[in-house]
Amino acid sequence: MWILAALGAAVLAGAGWAAFAPAGAQAREEVHVIPKGTWARRMAGDKSDVMPDNIRLTLGVRDVLVMKNDDDVPQMFGPVLMMPGQSFRLPFSVASRYDFACTAHVKGSLAVFVDPKPQWWRLVLWRARAMLDGSGAQS
Repeated sequence: MWILAALGAAVLAGAGWAAFAPAGAQAREEVHVIPKGTWARRMAGDKSDVMPDNIRLTLGVRDVLVMKNDDDVPQMFGPVLMMPGQSFRLPFSVASRYDFACTAHVKGSLAVFVDPKPQWWRLVLWRARAMLDGSGAQS
């Protein structure tokens, strides 16, 4: 009987940790890369987007946007000029919609939707999925 009680306590403690422990810094990053040759393709008339038009983040889970410029020319993201090989890290702390100018997009803009922090049980599910698929969110 005491073994079942100990096992139940361990499961409860694990769920509590998964719900309330902060995610590691890298686990909270959503990385998007502007691929090499993006500008050259645009100049050649290619109208396909190399990045999504919308990015969805969640406070307390994945709330840091990282833009990396692997292209051969500078690219603009909002007011930031990213030189080739440079990255820009933008943390969010307020749930909202954010619109940015972005030279890597055909239409010239990118929308970032930041959702509020989820309820504790959704955090447990998110961490369980991350542990199973090896994405490192449990750190």
